[in-house]
Amino acid sequence: MTLRERTLAKALAAGLGVLALAACSPSGATESAPASAAAPQVHAESGLAVIPLTVTTADGTRHEFHVEVAASAAEQARGLMFRTEMGADEGMIFPREDNPRESSFWMRNTVIPLDIIFIGPDRRILNVAANAVPYSEASVPSAGPAGAVLELNGGRAAELGIKAGDKVDW
Repeated sequence: MTLRERTLAKALAAGLGVLALAACSPSGATESAPASAAAPQVHAESGLAVIPLTVTTADGTRHEFHVEVAASAAEQARGLMFRTEMGADEGMIFPREDNPRESSFWMRNTVIPLDIIFIGPDRRILNVAANAVPYSEASVPSAGPAGAVLELNGGRAAELGIKAGDKVDW
């Protein structure tokens, strides 16, 4: 047996041992590190951190998303430009909590239609700019000082009944 074959055999045996150990663990076992200690998720295409975000509508319905965080000026300038697809429950958030201000977005180099959701400092939705047109350089403004902006696939907010006044948590 060559050195490479021996190394592969050892790796396979170790992997099977781990698999057997996992298969024997009780389904309710919680011996792993707490979720808060887990490494943050990173989006495969953008490399940005991915966090959970929840929108609670006026009737109490909760909609959960996994959103990329565009935190830096460069990340915010790029946003979702050049992206050709995004999952139904994915999006991008542009946090501005330290400097809420009147905001406007455009769709330059943005391939997919988006719902641009402006969120006030109180984390309530100010307004939804539905189905922003790909590649448009028209300004899409907030209806007041925004503490964050959330982008979802175009039409998703209407599909889920998300509108002004709804609560956003992340």
